[in-house]
Amino acid sequence: MWKALLALQVAAENVLRVSLPDGQVRILVEKAGAAPDGIVMDAGTVYWTTMGAPLVDPAVPGEGRQDFSRPNGGLHALDMNNGSRWDVVPPGTITTGKQLTSDGAGTLYWADREGHRISRVRTDGSGLTDLVVTAADTGILGECVGVAVDADDGYLYWTQKGPPKGGRGRILRAGLELPAGGTAEGRTDVQVLWSGLPEPIDLHVEDGRLYWTDRGAPPSGNTLNRAHVPAAGAPGETPEILADGFQEAIGLAVDSEAGLAYVSDLGGHLYAVPMPDGPVAEAVPRQIAALGPLTGLTGFG
Repeated sequence: MWKALLALQVAAENVLRVSLPDGQVRILVEKAGAAPDGIVMDAGTVYWTTMGAPLVDPAVPGEGRQDFSRPNGGLHALDMNNGSRWDVVPPGTITTGKQLTSDGAGTLYWADREGHRISRVRTDGSGLTDLVVTAADTGILGECVGVAVDADDGYLYWTQKGPPKGGRGRILRAGLELPAGGTAEGRTDVQVLWSGLPEPIDLHVEDGRLYWTDRGAPPSGNTLNRAHVPAAGAPGETPEILADGFQEAIGLAVDSEAGLAYVSDLGGHLYAVPMPDGPVAEAVPRQIAALGPLTGLTGFG
């Protein structure tokens, strides 16, 4: 069972440490970079992505006013033991860094939204590889947001959320390695598991199930969902909605031992959601903290 969560304040640009026993919050990293979004811990080091500073058009309403198409996102690290910080890849290598995950064996994977790709790199910065690159002419439909890996089964999962509240989101799967002789741009092993979703964001895969947040329109959006991982070639089953009512659900971390999923949203809330088949007695999401707009989450013991 986890002792703490790490959460990203996207506007304040902080990495927060949230103690789970008592809800105490402290800033672990100040000035973490422009628009931090994805976070993971691997072997005592914290890694996070940044989307970079957008160009802003005040004449355009809503999210559309922010243009993140410049390649100024990043992948950064903090050694929890000695406090040293560094960039895992050079600044500008990433266009818009989104969800970040690890295979637990020294390799990091992330989604690059405006970069239209899923990439990986070793924690020492070597072996930078694009695994999926979607065509530029697919526009927002080809933007990759969430990512999860199942190293045991050799699969990569990712989300393409589509337009805001558009009901055109998808969750896809491919092998962790490029097919022999293939390229990231023309992969032949990509399978669409779910389509027509409100707006799927972050992913987590564990024990034969896939979990995801969705920031789309209710009733199916602004939810936490799960479903069994489909067999090879089979479509995804109808998702089970575990919780709803979030305010732009983004971050996701699942502590299967505790039977809890943690969700953060752009409304600034951090929730603990009991699994219906888990050991936790309460049956409804419990708010842990209100912290300002939040993106990525990860937990540790």
